[in-house]
Amino acid sequence: MRQLWHILKRVFLYIFLTGATVMMAFPLFWMISSSLKTVQETNSAGIVWFPPHPTLQAYIEIFRNEIFLRSYFNSIFYTTLALVGTLASIAVVAYAFSRINWPGRNIVFFLMLSTMMIPAQALLVPQYVFFNKLDWINTFNPLIIPGYFAGGAAMVFLLRQSMSQIPKEMDESAVMDGASHIQIFWEIILPLVKAPMATIATLLFVGLWSSLLVPIMYLQTVDLYTLPIYISTLYNINLTVQPWPTIMAAAVLTTVPLMVVFFFAQRYILDSVVISGMK
Repeated sequence: MRQLWHILKRVFLYIFLTGATVMMAFPLFWMISSSLKTVQETNSAGIVWFPPHPTLQAYIEIFRNEIFLRSYFNSIFYTTLALVGTLASIAVVAYAFSRINWPGRNIVFFLMLSTMMIPAQALLVPQYVFFNKLDWINTFNPLIIPGYFAGGAAMVFLLRQSMSQIPKEMDESAVMDGASHIQIFWEIILPLVKAPMATIATLLFVGLWSSLLVPIMYLQTVDLYTLPIYISTLYNINLTVQPWPTIMAAAVLTTVPLMVVFFFAQRYILDSVVISGMK
């Protein structure tokens, strides 16, 4: 009886997971399917699950669009610079909070965590006024520079917790051998926190690449549009027949980098944080 109950639980678990997977994958399926349809099929009264005659015309048109290509480059440009700077600053700050004893460390750490209680929407107007006084409107500076100051208290907290699990004896041994904090940080600590660093980098990349609200506030010319802004401009409420294949093709091409990043980072994301040299 117990074995039968165990088998039934596994069957129900697999059914639940399969159903959840189908639900999560359905938007991606619909997006790809719609990108291969004609405008008439996407705007027809009935639902066309699979296009009878798939066409790549939407992708051909989107690649001929100079604004799309420019937006793709802008997204890659600003996401790369913001990701590298943010990840580097988060690592340095997390190291300072976890491995160095300095006066007021716990107080500053508490103040940093308290900023997580402030809604991001409450900071939009003050930030806009501040960046406007710096004459940064219509530039990538408001999207890139703030991350260089350890943007994201939650990310600092996650990495700090991972670094705190590494025994301090490793630092003491390195200091006795004449190593500086920079050497300890670069040669000892960072190699041991590759898994959380990869997880944080993935989360940051998804947030930066998919961001719409902040870029649309500061990037006010077509030459500076990022992909989310460009896709939002494709939909025209005044049009009866929407170019859904073009919109979906642009969305598919926007999703590809996210899937590629997750494919290469999943090994680190799924792995638990293993401290080498401890066993």
